[in-house]
Amino acid sequence: MSTDTSVSLPSYEEDQGSKLTQKAKEAPFIPVGTAGFAAIVAYGLYKLKSRGNTKMSIHLIHMRVAAQGFVVGAMTVGIGYSIYREF
Repeated sequence: MSTDTSVSLPSYEEDQGSKLTQKAKEAPFIPVGTAGFAAIVAYGLYKLKSRGNTKMSIHLIHMRVAAQGFVVGAMTVGIGYSIYREF
């Protein structure tokens, strides 16, 4: 009695890179928002040394608001773009 439980997989296999590029083509402003978020966080960390008399918590709040604002702006532009593209 043989128990062959092998499952045949599709002839193609998608790697993570091709999935990422496919998603980026579907929604192009998501990578833009992510890159902008990372850039603002990097800038905030760079300016952390020269913040002057500003408290650490205030500096972090300003950087968080800037990063969130950029992401929300990118999402809004992306939604507007997709609406424009459909109609």
